[in-house]
Amino acid sequence: MAPSGTRIKRGCQRVLYWIPVLFIAVIVAWSYYAYVLQLCIESIDDTGEKVVYLLVYHVVFIMFVWAYWQTIFTQPMNPLKEFHLSYSDKELLEREDRGESQQEILRRISKELPIYTRTNSGAIRFCDRCQLLKPDRCHHCSVCDKCILKMDHHCPWVNNCVGFSNYKFFMLFLLYSLLYCLFITATDLKYFIKFWLNGLPDTQAKFHILFLFFSASMFSVSLASLFIYHCWLVCKNRSTLEAVRAPVFRHGTDKSGFSLGCSKNFRQVFGDEVKFWPIPVFSSLGDGCSFPTCLVNIDPEQPPSPTGPVPTTKSAAEGRQFPSKPLRESQSRLLTTAPSWSDSEGAADKDKKGATNPIMTIEHEA
Repeated sequence: MAPSGTRIKRGCQRVLYWIPVLFIAVIVAWSYYAYVLQLCIESIDDTGEKVVYLLVYHVVFIMFVWAYWQTIFTQPMNPLKEFHLSYSDKELLEREDRGESQQEILRRISKELPIYTRTNSGAIRFCDRCQLLKPDRCHHCSVCDKCILKMDHHCPWVNNCVGFSNYKFFMLFLLYSLLYCLFITATDLKYFIKFWLNGLPDTQAKFHILFLFFSASMFSVSLASLFIYHCWLVCKNRSTLEAVRAPVFRHGTDKSGFSLGCSKNFRQVFGDEVKFWPIPVFSSLGDGCSFPTCLVNIDPEQPPSPTGPVPTTKSAAEGRQFPSKPLRESQSRLLTTAPSWSDSEGAADKDKKGATNPIMTIEHEA
């Protein structure tokens, strides 16, 4: 296809991608008109009730729009230049025809990078389109046509990839949109009942009140299920992609390889300072290219089972040797209270003391 035809096709695709966002914008604009003008100003007679409803509504509305804006217009972060192949490495890789020879080249390059996950076959994760070694939790988005750090999913409702740079904003968007719908449903309920009892004047306001209640209640159900699911993902320190397919480490597949416990998992997304948690400003810890990793074969957030296969866990932990690399400051704070044994001898000593807790090895990443 000619370059001009390709540009026209991409331009049409960009326009189509904005349709879901425009649909949400129209729904929100109508809900503002229906709630503020038709319900509060036209239908509510009590001045005190009207003022309280309008104040609370506008606080939730502003936070909802702010979070939605940040989710849409925050650019997804891409891997740093260290993960891109140099010109000489690209030429060397292109000259090799065999997959094993190419993997040897990639292994050599990856030794200098904080990369610990692999493909299902155990190969180095490499992106042919971006010509880079994928950092842990990084995936290539076919819609954005680029690699996204800690990619969760591509959301058509925000026309953006949800990843490391805007996952907090996405969570707040779900939270405030849910509160927005629940508040409208709760305050509109009394007047919705009056509609069926013919207690409202016969004006256009009563039809706005009717559809406002139905739309807010229906959106509340879908938003609640989605928000609860992502809360579970945050507590487990998993992305949507990792929940579908567990990451593969050097020792094998481990669904909880990035989990540090519910509290630290939450702070990895929302940051250490409580005052920034409810505000749509970036406060996540780390750089998106490397993550503190708790390499265990069972979920560290579950209580250890007395009858569990402790010997198997021990042998797996003792058989793994990982390079010790300094953590960044934000990542170090996540591991300040976590037990750490730097070698298999320390793990064996811990086991000899008769501890019932599973052996845990903390991998230090750059």
